[in-house]
Amino acid sequence: PGFAQTTTNAETPMPTDPREILEAAAPFYDFTSPELKPWHLKATYQLYDEKGKPTEQGTFEYWWASPTVYRSTWTRPSATRTVWYTADGNYAQKESGERLSIYEARLSADYLSPLPRATDLDPAKVGLEHKTVSMGKVKVSCITLISLTPQHELIQGVPLGSYCFDPQLPVLRRSYSLVTVTTDFNKIVKMQNRYLASEILVFDGERELLSAQMDPVTSITPSDPALTPSPDAAVVVKLDNKLQIRATVMAGKLIKKTQPIYPRYARDEHITGTVVLKAT
Repeated sequence: PGFAQTTTNAETPMPTDPREILEAAAPFYDFTSPELKPWHLKATYQLYDEKGKPTEQGTFEYWWASPTVYRSTWTRPSATRTVWYTADGNYAQKESGERLSIYEARLSADYLSPLPRATDLDPAKVGLEHKTVSMGKVKVSCITLISLTPQHELIQGVPLGSYCFDPQLPVLRRSYSLVTVTTDFNKIVKMQNRYLASEILVFDGERELLSAQMDPVTSITPSDPALTPSPDAAVVVKLDNKLQIRATVMAGKLIKKTQPIYPRYARDEHITGTVVLKAT
């Protein structure tokens, strides 16, 4: 009964202020709350080449037991990747074959964290523009994030992404990123009072990049074997020990400053990797 999935019905009327719209939607996309019961998501996705023709198919799966214990797995003929997050605060990973494309890697974020984070909505740094646009035969309410301060040598006024909602419900229907990339969220269902898109379509302009179809979500137990890292997975330990050096000391020794750029789309989609630093 806790996993009944139905199409959405009329609920609280949508606000008109852009920040209030995002605040109204946030609880329906909070998949980290301890109040959630353990669950499992599985979706089949199709990749497309530069001409928009289908290439490989794959599956994305997500198991969730608690805010600290969960797992994500991508599987297709030429690539596999699994990341387990464990109760001790560490994580384990196992991968083989090709690297995942950014569009299949961000499937995790498209399903589980498609909205901007609260830290990305600082009124001193980000402005919000609100307008109504057409999505097929439906009018949707779109909110565009605009940078109010220069970011990595970019001028002010740069769009940081757009999020379009159903006019009646706080349901995300479309997002824009990387200037030309559009993600459509279709066939919305409700799971534990959260919204999930049964169908996700990703386009670069008119060219399709990825399509995904989600199976009905199922319940699992907190002790589901899938949540235990495989013996051959590489365990990454998060170290808390830090060498403390005063900022004034470091600044005084600075020879040349290079501002590293963490691409916003990668940061928003929680795409991580290894950064190698060389210091003398």
